[in-house]
Amino acid sequence: LVGIVYEPKLTLDLPRAESGGTAMNALAHCAEALYVQGRNPTGDEHALEGARLIAEHLPNVLADGNDLDERTNLLRGAMHAGEALAAAGLGLGHAMAQAVGGRYGIPHGAANALCLPPALRFNEPVAGAEIARFAEALGADDAAARCEELSRLAGYERLRDLGVPEDELDQVAEATAVRAGAQANPRPASTAEIAELFRSIW
Repeated sequence: LVGIVYEPKLTLDLPRAESGGTAMNALAHCAEALYVQGRNPTGDEHALEGARLIAEHLPNVLADGNDLDERTNLLRGAMHAGEALAAAGLGLGHAMAQAVGGRYGIPHGAANALCLPPALRFNEPVAGAEIARFAEALGADDAAARCEELSRLAGYERLRDLGVPEDELDQVAEATAVRAGAQANPRPASTAEIAELFRSIW
């Protein structure tokens, strides 16, 4: 990573759905950096600060996209998320989002908004302490539930709303299982388990 450049003024006209989706993608970077195989103290520091900033300022940006201060703070959070990603890597939530997004042309942010909560719940038995730190940064008791709230604020609720057919979820799960993010996940996920996670958000 050489550097991260961001200009909040360029985002003032970004529509609500894209503002929310891209922020949720960044939030997924923060969450997964805390527990993937490549995690490290530097990544943790950026992940927690990014999560704090995104959770605090995303609702305000969605309420008023023309607020430059809120846009600036949200992008600062996304910058920390990028640092966390570069330091640690991706996990199951991103693997799910990449597979379903690539197959159906779903925006990457929208896919991550939906896929992060089930991935958090799946990983909690083996990464409970890390996910608790993430929840604390979000200002919440339940990290997955708070991420679902933020996703709904951005307008994302179910995969079916984005045109994903239920009868192809097993195939999407197969494509997910072989992705690098799934391989780096702290809890191994079988194709059948991944299919169940997709069904939980369908």
